[in-house]
Amino acid sequence: MSSSPGIKSQEHVDLLYISIETAVALASVLGNVLVVLVVCVNRALRNTTFCFIVSLAVADIAVGVLVIPLAIIISLGFSTEFYTCLFLSCLLLIITQSSILSLLAIAIDRYLRVKIPTKYSIIVTQGRAYVAVCLCWILSVLSGLVPMIGWNNRDIQGNFSTSSEIVCEFTAVIRMDYMVYFNFFGWVVVPLTIMIALYAEIFRVIRRQLNKRAEATCDGDRYYRKELKLAKSLALVVLLFALCWLPIHIMNCINFFCPQCRIPKFAMYVGIFMSHVNSAMNPMVYAFRIERFQVTLVQILRRCMLCKSTEPTPCPSRMPALTEKGDV
Repeated sequence: MSSSPGIKSQEHVDLLYISIETAVALASVLGNVLVVLVVCVNRALRNTTFCFIVSLAVADIAVGVLVIPLAIIISLGFSTEFYTCLFLSCLLLIITQSSILSLLAIAIDRYLRVKIPTKYSIIVTQGRAYVAVCLCWILSVLSGLVPMIGWNNRDIQGNFSTSSEIVCEFTAVIRMDYMVYFNFFGWVVVPLTIMIALYAEIFRVIRRQLNKRAEATCDGDRYYRKELKLAKSLALVVLLFALCWLPIHIMNCINFFCPQCRIPKFAMYVGIFMSHVNSAMNPMVYAFRIERFQVTLVQILRRCMLCKSTEPTPCPSRMPALTEKGDV
């Protein structure tokens, strides 16, 4: 008995989605592990700013290790109990939400560095940075577990009317009004708006200070080039965040406000993929554009290559020298 062309086409879409998501997961884990490793090796990078960057890297590692595999499993539609499927779906929300809040924390931190440079070290201490990181994760857990306390599809769809098990799908357990009103409007649009406002003020302050310093010092041109690179990085952060996260949420809004509208499954896969690929982009945007990061990363990679080409025993004894070079 031959299978229909529609089923074969859908299988190809699922296989392509799984293959791309696996590649994104590997890139996200590898890139963000290198971020954490560079900060651990180079003592000069262990400040409040990189505390937030490490928090973001940890969230993005969790995206590659947990979120993407869970998203693939849920997309396959396996059968399980309702609350098991609901908890797995909530894990996706928690980890992705922590990534968004970490991005917001970095934006606030960089705004304070530009706005009040003389008082920054007094206001943003290492202890307060740790508290802010913990607060980001606590808020992510609380917002992500809201469906577990009742804002879900158990009563609406009557999942327990005939059987104790359901086909586990994200939209089968998570209510779309939660995704639109609470998750999107409250925890994506609001942080994105705040980040846009912060970065707009950062550009304004940098432009004003660059004009003053260019007139007052001979090194104005060099300073301008350095700050211009940072300004471009900040603009790239906002652009990538919006491009990666808005499509899937816009499609959720279409499904919610226009139930009769049909969105192709391939389009939903593209939206999910774009939200996940942001975790693989973050190391390049936040870390690899920083010169100290680049130098330390190159040193680590060179030492790893030397270890592979020579005897493996010298590695531990030579790592302290790497740390000293990173400090310089």
